[in-house]
Amino acid sequence: MLSKVKRPWLLATSTTLLVVSTPGLANSAWDASLGAGVLYTPDYLGSDDYETRVWPTINVSYGDRFYFNIRDGLGWNLIRHGNWKLSPFIGYIPGRDNDEDLERLDKIDGGAIAGLRVAYNHDAWSYSAAVQSPFTGDVDGYQVVLKARWRNQFSDQWFASLGPNLTYSSDDWTDDRFGISDTESARSGLASYSPDGYARYGLTGSLTYSLSAQWSVTATAGVSQLTGDAEDSPIVSDIGEATQAYTGVFMSYRF
Repeated sequence: MLSKVKRPWLLATSTTLLVVSTPGLANSAWDASLGAGVLYTPDYLGSDDYETRVWPTINVSYGDRFYFNIRDGLGWNLIRHGNWKLSPFIGYIPGRDNDEDLERLDKIDGGAIAGLRVAYNHDAWSYSAAVQSPFTGDVDGYQVVLKARWRNQFSDQWFASLGPNLTYSSDDWTDDRFGISDTESARSGLASYSPDGYARYGLTGSLTYSLSAQWSVTATAGVSQLTGDAEDSPIVSDIGEATQAYTGVFMSYRF
């Protein structure tokens, strides 16, 4: 059964629809596409159970100054020099429910994050490095996210992208996600665990077909690997899986 979209993204969707449909804002500087689709993805990071989720797609930009999408958050290109951009941004990290395999562990509330991203574009390739840290929710610490993406247009209708990514999570971040307290251990039967930081690496790709100047369909897929103390956590090694994958199909409309 399809699960409900998380409330923060419902709010983001409603807000974006209001912005792009407000008279006076629809000018040549604005570029926006909205849509929705389904993702087949793990229940939580480290899970070996998968579920189908309804998920929105939102991409809004104002010239070369501001951008908003679910992947990168809301950012401001503060510094632009040639192919380089430096942008502070805010975003959101999802939490983790304590049901099924995790019913005897504590629930983790998602929260807002703030960060700084540097990006470089050259021909078909784009590269980015970001540092981000939560300021609400149950996760502390920071993450460093490195990405590279190749994008190519094969014809007037077909586009493809592919690229690797690497994420490092700090000790506090890893402990909040994969640690098990003595109390949780007593309730769940899993061994207590206090991890240090870890790295996650992966590969993502997408294929887009333009149905018209406005409508397009995109298929996407990705795989990532938990390493180090995250992989060794009982949450992963005993009841989950270190290799994580997802796939999805989306339809979007460009304004």
